[in-house]
Amino acid sequence: MSEFRIHHDVNELLSLLHVRGGDGAEGYIDLLQKHRTPYVTTTVSAHSAKVKLAEFSKTPEDFLRKYEELKSKNVRNLDPLVYLLSKLCEDKETLQFLQQNAKERSESSANTTSTTTTSYSLPQTSTKMSMQELDELRKKLGNVTASSNAPLPAEVTRKMLRDKHNKKNPTQPNPVFPNWVYDRPALIGDFITSPTPQGEPAVPVGTLPLGTQEQALVEDLLFVLIGVDGRDITAQPVLGRQNRSFIVDPTLDMSVKELVNRILPVASYYSTITRFIEEKSSFEYGQVNHALTAAMRTLMKEYLILVTQLEHLQRQGLLSLQKLWFYIQPTMRTMEILSSIASSVDKGECMGGSTLSLLHDRTFNYTGDSQAQELCLYLTKAASVPYFEILEKWIYRGIIKDPYSEFMVEEHELQKEKIQEDYNDKYWDQRYTIVQHRIPSFLQKMADKILSTGKYLNVVRECGRDVTCPDAKEVLYTLKERAYVEQIEKAYNYASKVLLDFLMEEKELVSRLRSIKHYFLMDKGDFFVHFMDLTEEEMKKPVDDIVPPRLEALLELALRMSTANTDPFKDDLKIDLMPHDVITQLLRVLAIETKQEKAIINADPPDVALSGLEAFSFDYIVKWPLSLIINRKALTRYQMLFRHMFYCKHVERLLCNVWITATNLRFATAFALRQRMLNFVQNIQYYMMFEVMEPTWHVMENNLKMASNIDDVLCHHTSFLDNCLKDCMLTNPELLRIFSKLMSVCVMFTNCMQRFTQSMRLERLSMEQGTMDEPSAQSEQADEPEKKRLTTKFLADHADSLQTDASFEATISKFDSNFSMLLLDLLDKLSIYSTNDCEHSMISIIYRLDFNGFYTERLERMAIERSQKAAA
Repeated sequence: MSEFRIHHDVNELLSLLHVRGGDGAEGYIDLLQKHRTPYVTTTVSAHSAKVKLAEFSKTPEDFLRKYEELKSKNVRNLDPLVYLLSKLCEDKETLQFLQQNAKERSESSANTTSTTTTSYSLPQTSTKMSMQELDELRKKLGNVTASSNAPLPAEVTRKMLRDKHNKKNPTQPNPVFPNWVYDRPALIGDFITSPTPQGEPAVPVGTLPLGTQEQALVEDLLFVLIGVDGRDITAQPVLGRQNRSFIVDPTLDMSVKELVNRILPVASYYSTITRFIEEKSSFEYGQVNHALTAAMRTLMKEYLILVTQLEHLQRQGLLSLQKLWFYIQPTMRTMEILSSIASSVDKGECMGGSTLSLLHDRTFNYTGDSQAQELCLYLTKAASVPYFEILEKWIYRGIIKDPYSEFMVEEHELQKEKIQEDYNDKYWDQRYTIVQHRIPSFLQKMADKILSTGKYLNVVRECGRDVTCPDAKEVLYTLKERAYVEQIEKAYNYASKVLLDFLMEEKELVSRLRSIKHYFLMDKGDFFVHFMDLTEEEMKKPVDDIVPPRLEALLELALRMSTANTDPFKDDLKIDLMPHDVITQLLRVLAIETKQEKAIINADPPDVALSGLEAFSFDYIVKWPLSLIINRKALTRYQMLFRHMFYCKHVERLLCNVWITATNLRFATAFALRQRMLNFVQNIQYYMMFEVMEPTWHVMENNLKMASNIDDVLCHHTSFLDNCLKDCMLTNPELLRIFSKLMSVCVMFTNCMQRFTQSMRLERLSMEQGTMDEPSAQSEQADEPEKKRLTTKFLADHADSLQTDASFEATISKFDSNFSMLLLDLLDKLSIYSTNDCEHSMISIIYRLDFNGFYTERLERMAIERSQKAAA
């Protein structure tokens, strides 16, 4: 069981049991993973567990009857379930909790569920029921039970299966037998039960001499053994899947009657097998069942030959009842096994892989009985032929030809083009899926490899290349698994190599990934300097005012002017303007399947329109089959990383511009704060690029070189992106919010500094205007009124930007306080996560930002306060 499946099942179980509090799902998951084992440990204790549960049950007979019924249907994991239930019975605390939980659930369902539609009027409890009323009530209850338990008529089942197939394959309808095949019961070969006795009433056989009785019964038995009623032995009508029973003349001599009753089970077996063959040989029940019935029909021919030989002896007067019993005994075991298999397949409604599982399990269960095992092996080999033909086409060519939905791999209609567009499109995972109940038990261990083998070949086929495994050999069923396991292994290795070579060499996957790294992970520094310089004015506009073709043109210019011009895939880089800023996008993703999901999704959009810079992102054109690896989900991860780093680079440029525009001004406090902010932003960028992305990228590249199949490539690529997102603090909502606030404070600070610089320039301009000397030249005197008018207008337009030194110092002090508080909070949270969650890579951020121990004392104080609160 995969780790994902364990997480899912534990959460589902806790949800069903309404468990709250405690350690939560993670605590139970850790325990399960520590104690789970790849070995099956429940088969040995299945019998003792069954006995224990029967003793615990209030109705042991009903429990054992139900167990045997499920066992006859070959229900999977029945013994492990019984073992688990027996363990639960021993745990009184768990048992008490489950009983209480069941009581609460039944009470809640009783309150919400309306009364059932079926109702019967019962007599008053104060009066005694008459025998007539009791019989009437018994009939009504019997009718309800029979109607609920009786299987659907065969023609209804066939129609349902036919409709299901035609819905899935509308262009290939199932072939159908003509109606007369089903309307003429004499063609079936089974008993034709008549409601009224035919012919003249005969003399009771019990009044005849013993020798005559025996001869009459031998003749009757020979008829009954081939599905024809005798004179003194008649078949009872069967209801549903019941076994055939017979009525023997009650006047028959007891010694003869005893011997007849020993032989009659063979007739019952014959009836069961004949009905099974006639029903399951229809096209609607699939090729595996059809092959099984064909094999059974062959065995039944041998049985009918034996009965014909016995009839020949009887006509010669050489067949007594004792001889008939002697001759029929070897066949009796064969008929019993065939009947048992037919009943199990019928009750379990088995088709395809489930039929083969049942036959395989029967073959192994008969170890020690060579005759029975040989018989089951013959049936399993015959039934597995059509299934293995489908398997061969899948693992050798990547084609599924499964007209009756029997094969373990199911194909779904998905368009591969959507993998480039839809974030939730799971083409690789959902185009072909495993159907668990169709997996033969002897192929269970190889199911994943079978699925992968066909998928790999199918991808190459969809690229226009015909592939066929060179080691293709016929797959045959044997008791030695190694024979067909080796064939599957060879096919898997070939398919893995073909697809991997196709993607790595012909489609240049690694080169494509490097190209994406250049742009999304900001690998090309000179390109980004050119691009940000060219688009600076355009990015300041609201996103609705930006003309995308203009940005595309500037992108093209930046690519041609930088070292990115050598990238052969640069033309696949495109511009994308997102509807949310990067923090909102990340928080929406992190809120999926959490309590905050609805609140975040339904939150009102911000009043302030997004700027081009906040909405900006790159996109990348990826075509099939590379879109299997670089799909929309992977590109969205790349976009998140890019937008995060791009915004950091933007903030760094703003802080640098503050220094450039205010070089003539001298404000020690403001410039000290600017330097701290710049140090923070630059160290965060250095950490993300050189301590997270570069090392992780090199690990991924090395892993890709050693990858043996495309699933390994997918795993390594996804792991790379997930590790980058996690180590860049983009998967932790708490850290993300603090980081977002810190960047906002930096941006607000740069805006404030720009306004103040502008204000100081205006003040200087006004002072120069007031102290301006009277011009001597006549031409200058003529221009002065116009200069004075323009200066006055400029000052009036920016009067609200003028600030006093005192208010400026107070504003800077507030920025300093907010920045220091948020930075301390970030460092504190990082120290917690690096210690508690073993996120050791985050420790380096603390060392970088607190390189001289400036924040150490305050961090220690905060840790002490936190521990005191926890202790209290």
